[in-house]
Amino acid sequence: MTIAIASLEAMQALGTELAAVAQPGDVIALSGELGAGKSTLARAILLALGFAGEVPSPTFALILPYDPPEVRIPVIHADFYRLDGAMELDELGLDAGDPALLIAEWPERVGGLAGPDTLELRIMGTDASERTITAQAGSNWHARWQQIAGGVS
Repeated sequence: MTIAIASLEAMQALGTELAAVAQPGDVIALSGELGAGKSTLARAILLALGFAGEVPSPTFALILPYDPPEVRIPVIHADFYRLDGAMELDELGLDAGDPALLIAEWPERVGGLAGPDTLELRIMGTDASERTITAQAGSNWHARWQQIAGGVS
């Protein structure tokens, strides 16, 4: 399913909706060119989960954890841009089934993160006014994504 995001505010609203239905163990995998809005969406999710501080990009740290009480559920925000394959992902110690929400930017750099708990979002466009998001929802995300996508205008 593909949706249009017409503004920064719409991208932030999408992040709020994703945060409302996200659960520990979920993966939100964000793909797209530089400047497409991956970090913007990740920040919106974290802010909607209750994080009150500045949300830095994990580009150099690779992984930034957020734990309650600073967020509603545990979150790992990861950026795989600098990785080169699944072996390097294994070295980071991320486990499938981790009891945290994983927000992963550049999942294609580690071979992808498909699975029943994964929502893959490909953000296309770098124009300041509009983006297109194509989703692949794993079985555990399907109904939640349908509800969110049906409400996006």
